[in-house]
Amino acid sequence: MTFTTAEIAKHLEGEVVGDAAATLKGFAPADRAKPGDLTFAENDDYFARAEQSAATAIIAADRFKSAKKILICVPNARIAFAKAMALFFPERTYAAGIHSTAVIAASAKVDPGAHIGPHCVVGERVKIGAGSVLQGGNFVGDDSKLGQEVNLFPNVTIYPETEIGQRVRIHAGTVIGSDGFGYVQDGGVHLKVPQIGNVIIGDDVEIGANVTIDRGALGPTVIGKGTKIDNLVQIAHNVEIGEGSLIISQVGISGSCKFGKYVILAGQAGFAGHLKIGDRVTVSAQSGVMTDIPDGEKWLGSPAQPDKQVKRQMIAVQRLPELLKRVAELEKKLGGKTES
Repeated sequence: MTFTTAEIAKHLEGEVVGDAAATLKGFAPADRAKPGDLTFAENDDYFARAEQSAATAIIAADRFKSAKKILICVPNARIAFAKAMALFFPERTYAAGIHSTAVIAASAKVDPGAHIGPHCVVGERVKIGAGSVLQGGNFVGDDSKLGQEVNLFPNVTIYPETEIGQRVRIHAGTVIGSDGFGYVQDGGVHLKVPQIGNVIIGDDVEIGANVTIDRGALGPTVIGKGTKIDNLVQIAHNVEIGEGSLIISQVGISGSCKFGKYVILAGQAGFAGHLKIGDRVTVSAQSGVMTDIPDGEKWLGSPAQPDKQVKRQMIAVQRLPELLKRVAELEKKLGGKTES
């Protein structure tokens, strides 16, 4: 697609410094840019590279100046970058209709504007909203509800009674609504507790590939609106995730944990069951959380603790060899015996 610098600046709510009629045909990083390309720079180092590149124009913060390149000046280059990418590389569109190999229950209600791809199965009393897409090989269980503009990538499985909001994207291989891991021991036998709840997913959620979100044992498992979940995440039964949260790859959350709004859970963090995690909490990678965390705190380590406390402990551990040597020298001076 081709745009003038003026058209792009208008889309980004920015300002052109230089030729507003210049034509841009592509978007590329500085080291791969060609004449006619747009690139971006969010710091001094990136800007220096962009100025030396073959790119015709640069998206940059208002503070940058250039005698070599056309600039599209914006308040935030990272946000503008995301918007420009969507302009040059728009989402694939899908024609409305139902593929001949799809199996749709007679009681299902599929909006005429939805796209149902090959080998999809849609169960009894399912509702699928306008503009929603089942790309292929999808299973949607009985009594599930999909809002408008939901996009299920190939081989996503939606168990019965799942409720999905508007503009939700779920990537390949993810399973929503599988049974929670609930058992009680009865005479040496693990007796299964029926999992009769469901999963509720809010608007504008994106869920990565090969994620599992279990249905509630009683009541729902809830994913708040605007939350983004990376690949390979496990969310157990009756967990509640607040809106606007970020959950990074390989996080594991045990049952009945309650998370506030805008939490950030970094890669491979793990959570014991029945915890309460406050709003705007950040948990660092590979942390093991065993206790509740108040609003606004940053925790790390295993077992996880407030970050300042853990960092002090790390510094102390690094000093141990030096301290042990000094203790040994003091013992020698005092005539004591020192263990090797």
